[in-house]
Amino acid sequence: MLVNADFSRSAIVASHSYQWVASPQGGIERVMLDRLGGETARATSIVRYAPETSFPSHPHPGGEEILVLSGTLSEEDQHYPAGWYLRNPPGSSHQPSSHEGALIFVKLWQMKPDEKDPVRIDTNDPRAWQQQDSREICPLFSGEDEQVCLLRLQPGDPLFTQSIDSAELLVLSGHIETVGQAFERGSWIRLPPGAYPDITAGSQGATVYLKTGHLLNMPVGI
Repeated sequence: MLVNADFSRSAIVASHSYQWVASPQGGIERVMLDRLGGETARATSIVRYAPETSFPSHPHPGGEEILVLSGTLSEEDQHYPAGWYLRNPPGSSHQPSSHEGALIFVKLWQMKPDEKDPVRIDTNDPRAWQQQDSREICPLFSGEDEQVCLLRLQPGDPLFTQSIDSAELLVLSGHIETVGQAFERGSWIRLPPGAYPDITAGSQGATVYLKTGHLLNMPVGI
C-alpha cells in the first residue's frame, strides 16, 4: 500500500479531511498519513482506540514513535495520558491498550537500527520546556539525522527561523497559516528537502510537533 509515498513532494492531510480506516484489531481505527507497505509498513498514522480496546503483545523490529493526543494509552501497567511522548526502539515489544479510549500520533519503522534506549517524556511538565526568544521548545529526541520537538509559537511567529533539510509537523493546538490557508488542530504537513514555505502561527498562537532532517534518503517518484 502506498499513501503519500513520493517523499520529493509536499503532503498535507487537513484535520477536516481525515479518512478513518478500520485496523485488524476491533475497536481501533486509523488515518493513514503516509505509508509504504501493508500491515508491516513504514507508516505515519493517527490511531484511535475505542474504550476498553487493546492490541495483543507484538514486537516493533523497526521501532515505534508515539505522541498521545487525547485520552490515555497504556502499556501493560504503565499509563500515558495526553501529552506523553514515547519512543520504543527497534527490537522492543509491547501490549498497548486503552481503558478510556485514546487518540495517538504514531510513526513505525522510522528509527535507526542502532537506537537502543526507550524515551518517555511528559510534555505537560513545565520542566520539559525551554524558552527560545518568543517561542517555547520541548526537545523530544536528537539523533544524527533527526530532530524532534514540540514548539509553542506566539501569534504571527514563523515556524522556521533557519534553513532546514526537511520537515514534518502536526498541529496540536491553535492553527497555522501558509500559502493563504489555515490548518487547524490535527492537520499534518510533510515538506521535502528544499521546500520551505512561509508558515506562521495563527491569531491565537499554535503548538506543533516538529520533526526535521529525516527525509533526505526517502524514495521519490512513487
